[in-house]
Amino acid sequence: MRGLRGFLAASVSVLPFAAQAQQAVTLGEISVVATTPVGVSAGNGAPSLAAIDGPGGPVAQVPATTRLRGGAQPLWKIPSTVETVTAADLNFDRATFNAVETLARRVPGLNISDSQGNNNRLDINYRGFQASPVTGVPQGLAVYQNGVRINEAFGDTVNLDLIPQVAINRIDVVTGNPVFGLNALGGAINIQMKNGFTWQGTEITALGGSDGRIAGSLQYGKMIGPWSFYFAGDGLNDRGWRYQSPSTIGRVYADLGYRTPDSEFHLIGQLARTYFGAAAATPVDFTHVDPRAIFTYPQTTTTEVGTLQMTGRVDISPTWDLSGNAYFRRFSQRYIDGNDGDFENCSRNSSFRGRLCYEDDGFEQAPGQSRNAFTNQFLILGRGAGANGIPFTAGVPYGTLDVTKTEATGYGGSLQAANRDTVFGFGNSFVVGGSIDVANYSYKSSSTLGVINPDLSVTTNPANPFYGNIPGLGTDFIRTAGALGIAPSSVTGNNLYMGLYTTDTIDLTDRLSLTAGARLNFARISSQDQTGFSPDVTGTHYYSKINPLAGLTYRFSPGLSLYGGYSESNRAPTPLELACANPLRPCLIPNSLVADPPLKQVTGQTYEVGFRGALPNFYDGGLVNYKIGAFRTDLTNDILSLATPGNAARGYFVNVPATRRQGVEVGLEYVSDWLSVYANYALIDATFRFNGTLSSPNNPLSDDGAIFVVPGNKVPLIPDHQFKVGFDVELLPRWRVGMALQAFSSAYYRGDESNLNRKLPPWYVLNLNTSYRVNPNLEVFGYVTNLTNNRYSNFGTFFEPGLVANRYPVNDPRTTTLGQPLSVYGGIRYTFGEAPVPMAEPQPLVRKY
Repeated sequence: MRGLRGFLAASVSVLPFAAQAQQAVTLGEISVVATTPVGVSAGNGAPSLAAIDGPGGPVAQVPATTRLRGGAQPLWKIPSTVETVTAADLNFDRATFNAVETLARRVPGLNISDSQGNNNRLDINYRGFQASPVTGVPQGLAVYQNGVRINEAFGDTVNLDLIPQVAINRIDVVTGNPVFGLNALGGAINIQMKNGFTWQGTEITALGGSDGRIAGSLQYGKMIGPWSFYFAGDGLNDRGWRYQSPSTIGRVYADLGYRTPDSEFHLIGQLARTYFGAAAATPVDFTHVDPRAIFTYPQTTTTEVGTLQMTGRVDISPTWDLSGNAYFRRFSQRYIDGNDGDFENCSRNSSFRGRLCYEDDGFEQAPGQSRNAFTNQFLILGRGAGANGIPFTAGVPYGTLDVTKTEATGYGGSLQAANRDTVFGFGNSFVVGGSIDVANYSYKSSSTLGVINPDLSVTTNPANPFYGNIPGLGTDFIRTAGALGIAPSSVTGNNLYMGLYTTDTIDLTDRLSLTAGARLNFARISSQDQTGFSPDVTGTHYYSKINPLAGLTYRFSPGLSLYGGYSESNRAPTPLELACANPLRPCLIPNSLVADPPLKQVTGQTYEVGFRGALPNFYDGGLVNYKIGAFRTDLTNDILSLATPGNAARGYFVNVPATRRQGVEVGLEYVSDWLSVYANYALIDATFRFNGTLSSPNNPLSDDGAIFVVPGNKVPLIPDHQFKVGFDVELLPRWRVGMALQAFSSAYYRGDESNLNRKLPPWYVLNLNTSYRVNPNLEVFGYVTNLTNNRYSNFGTFFEPGLVANRYPVNDPRTTTLGQPLSVYGGIRYTFGEAPVPMAEPQPLVRKY
């Protein structure tokens, strides 16, 4: 049985040429990784990219005689870092239904920050660069699913909660490769999904546990001659560990495949809908009283997506192959947010004293404008109000219900040719390709006048003519007379992103390989204001850049190689950032878009160097993998989101001259057929590299809302030190136990770019996983998050203290999101007939960096 489990773990999906566990580490085999996002999944004797890059880890062991296709390269020829989580890794976190948790647990240099209070909507921070579902967060990672870029059109946001975890075959995090296009400043996350060639069987999972969580999944895969079919669906519902924080998730994924010895095609469809409750940080004065506390609500997010994709690969000669994909994607998101209204009695300088006005602290008079004319601009107009506005009533805790809706329709594709001829007697791998992505989007927002109730809910009062019902982004809205700060917005636009790339790897000797290449990125971003309130939003912007790549690798022995490389990257500003870049006309982010001065594109330069390798037959037939590497990425014209002095709910985007992310990563792992142990450490030094003044109005140590940044100041929310250790062991036949510990050093609050305030404390979290296989078909499992019930926070910012809802005094300006407390889940997994291929347990024998 131990030998059989080792064989299944080392197998690369269902490749017939995969053999015993010992063969996974013999010197006659090579390890391959993907160097481009374009490729199709397979799993037969004529494999394509995903087949040889299958579920055995970031690299898959294949015979040296196997034909490599597309951008596949032996690991030792890759002049940068590759980190991977596999289907078996995801299985450890099966009760979370969340791949981000697995990435955070396994990948060195990757931490998460939870600004939403919901572990289904976490911000990924990798080497100090973010991929986030939150609109307005600068996005520094490119994310691909089956070769299609899934950074959303309007804000480049990344919604990994829309992807069914059970259908993921592997996730690669790659660095220093401009072939992955826009946003790959810190790297790219490349997600490969399962299909009927790589997974066969029927499996049902059901689970339940803390906070009323009920969840389940189904996956089915089958091959019939040259055809394959795969289907997966999962769903989750719970009430959340904070008040008013429910989660509802429904996702389905299907793949129909066809292949011949020299071609393969897949038709892929995906549908998903998610709903999440309160999504914001909470004043620490509240959480000291009740850790489950939230701030004002509702704060609901409803997201829907539908995708149709076609992928294909054809061998056009013994040394040339052609691969590509085409897709259509429809995205929709609706956000309802209850907020403090920031309203007051109109200024004595206004003609409308005694009426309701918007706070004007964060705005400045235009040249030649009288004080009276300036203050008159802030009169609130809206439902039931005439030209004289709404009467001000002292003691009323005014609030707003802010509603936004984003929709986007995207389509495009990629085409890539690869050649593996010998050039002048040298082994050579050449790739050339291109991509085009088009998206049409619309964005609407409006604010409705409401009141903050004693329970901190924001509601309207239909009996009061000045309080509108929650609008369907339609009629009942408020605005200021000058359309400043609060104004309905309606923007339409389109994006055109195109790229051309080429890479070439030549073997100068049997040990030394040189890689060189480049990608040309072109972006056209157009927006049109539909309201007449914000004509400056209308505009078209163009960005282009050629990003080179060069690197060397040297293989000292089969168990040790050296790599080093240099690459460049760029990120075009998003439509949101372009439409909200004027500090004199700030936006209620992400509510209103009011101005459109130009922003520059962000450009990056990355350097990497390191050693990596594997030691087979180390102990009890096991395998030791190790790595040590260093990196530096220097950014020019980085984009930050800043708050407006006196108006913290409003903000704008700016370019800053320079920032830097640099660090060291160390990883070590031992895997055998009964035991897997890993440990890694990362030092991430993320700093600003300029002298300048930024806005942080609620920073308690600011100078009237201004903070001063000098070179060496730390970028907020990025801990310097990150430790991760874990194990998975077979204690008794059929019973496995695993534990995983993550520990992070302190980090500065968002809004403390000048590093003046005390930090978020260091924190750790310990998770437990256990499973027992009752028989070949039935498995019972348990999962515990935060086993020690540690109270910690990995996100924090500042807000304006004072009397909330005219009832609750708040004196501390800090606001945080506490991590998930001790939670316990249990479930069963049942397979019909023979066990699915490949088995999800035990952990794979093969993992390389």
